[in-house]
Amino acid sequence: MMLQASTIQQHAASVLCRCIACAALLLSAETRATASSLDSTDTVVRALHTELQRWQTAFGAVNPTPYFVAYWVYDVQNIMLSAEGGAIETAATERRRLLDVSVRVGSYQLDNTHILRGSSGIQFGRGQVSFEMPFDGDEDALRQVIWQATDRAYKAAVERYEKVLTNRAVKVREEDTSADFTPYPPQRYYEPPQQLQCDTAHWSAQLRALSSELAASSAVLHSQISLAVQLLRKYLVTSEGTTIVTNEPLWRLAIVVRAKAEDGMTLPLYRTYLARAEQGLPSYDSLLRDVRAVVELLAQLRNAPVLDSYAGPAILSGRAAGVFFHEIFGHRVEGHRIKDPTSSQTLKPFVGKQLFPPFLDVVFDPTLHHYAGVELAGSYRFDDEGVPAQRVVSVQQGVFRNFLMSRSPIEGFPQSNGHGRKQAGAMPVARQSNLIVVAHQTVPLDSLKAYLRAECRRTGKPYGLYFDDIAGGFTFTSRTIPNAFTVQPLVVYKVFADGSPDELVRGVDFIGTPLATFSNIVAASKEIGVFNGICGAESGNVPVSACSPALLVSTLEVQKKAKSQSKPPLLPPPPSTVEEVSP
Repeated sequence: MMLQASTIQQHAASVLCRCIACAALLLSAETRATASSLDSTDTVVRALHTELQRWQTAFGAVNPTPYFVAYWVYDVQNIMLSAEGGAIETAATERRRLLDVSVRVGSYQLDNTHILRGSSGIQFGRGQVSFEMPFDGDEDALRQVIWQATDRAYKAAVERYEKVLTNRAVKVREEDTSADFTPYPPQRYYEPPQQLQCDTAHWSAQLRALSSELAASSAVLHSQISLAVQLLRKYLVTSEGTTIVTNEPLWRLAIVVRAKAEDGMTLPLYRTYLARAEQGLPSYDSLLRDVRAVVELLAQLRNAPVLDSYAGPAILSGRAAGVFFHEIFGHRVEGHRIKDPTSSQTLKPFVGKQLFPPFLDVVFDPTLHHYAGVELAGSYRFDDEGVPAQRVVSVQQGVFRNFLMSRSPIEGFPQSNGHGRKQAGAMPVARQSNLIVVAHQTVPLDSLKAYLRAECRRTGKPYGLYFDDIAGGFTFTSRTIPNAFTVQPLVVYKVFADGSPDELVRGVDFIGTPLATFSNIVAASKEIGVFNGICGAESGNVPVSACSPALLVSTLEVQKKAKSQSKPPLLPPPPSTVEEVSP
């Protein structure tokens, strides 16, 4: 699983499942009621419901009979602008409409999605194929695609279900015997279509001006500033009677700069901004200040010393701590991993037990749109299985309480809590949303640094580390390889025990294993940092946020970062002939 910065990761339930499995496809009347209660002028909704009703009739005459069918449509419009060296290099618009189909054969207890133990084949979320749909045709054109996609999905489901039955017959008894899927009451929600509007001439002028400012610096080897505007209209229609249609607008502006040190190390810096509407992005003057600050920091990084391997006390800024929690904790509370026999299942034995210091809570809340004054990327109204978004308290006063759940239950956690997520071309699994670390005992950041210096003196370390900014990170959760994590810092400072001024350093990643690191958190700051990013894992790339105070960690290990062996360019960049540029 990888997290990247946002630039342009029972028994009662089983009885219930068995009782209602046989009636799952007797829902055409419910489906018709759903359609009539929504906007009947929406061609996509009409086409999905019409084909679903046709297939429900047809499926009643085949064996095995599907017990669940779901359609997802992703109608996406994109506008992309990017500039380098004071000139526009990309100006593109895109429109696509994609269809995903899920057909479940068997029963809620056991179906074709069941894990194939000992198989190297596709498991958990992967393996779905999206079908291109027309976006300017009539209902008949849409139904042609839906018809063919459903036929293919049913045949693939039957084939895999046969493999599931065989696999189950020849393997040992499973550790987790909970059902493959759980029912959920039908949901009906409809948002009218929105128009994608962007003044590309205005933004092109701003990007040109800002990229000219970047190109004027001799410290910058490569730079780009980009704007990506997306309007995603999502449809979910299921045989249970759910119909959900939502709009997800997203504006993302990114500043990317890179330098190259004399030893060949590439030094990247990023600034990213995310908003649901244009008004949420920074003003030009604010962006210009950020561009100049990035250029100045990049020049300092080129001359900063390389840090050797180190193990000792450290402070993670709020953004760095957010990614730290996302990687070492968040991926291990995604419930589907507890079913995976190849997963380390690190947190399975810790339910109801102390995992973190008592002053910390960890919450996942997709219903929040802002936190600490920052707009959040991991917000949504419904998850991708038709379950309303829910706030989940995963850790309370340091005690581990809850996994993140999709509609695939695990022992002790029989119901979804609204975290089944996916992108087009994948199937939903439990995924993170807005991760929020809440500290009940805090101190100002300056006091946290004083604690760091005291810890260095106590342990005989001449300095500790302050991780100020990060690019992202990744983690491994399999039991077949080391169960570890890596977080990739961009800006790191030495904080000296004797109070000398902090020193900028470069060239390290911080690494570790989860359980050893959890117990090393000793204090938190009042100040909150927010990291908005894109998390890649089994069900594709989904937007997430990680919010946290800065954290003091008693022991953290760093290793040298991999670097290029190529020398910097022989010549400096061409001299800039552009004077003061403004949009």
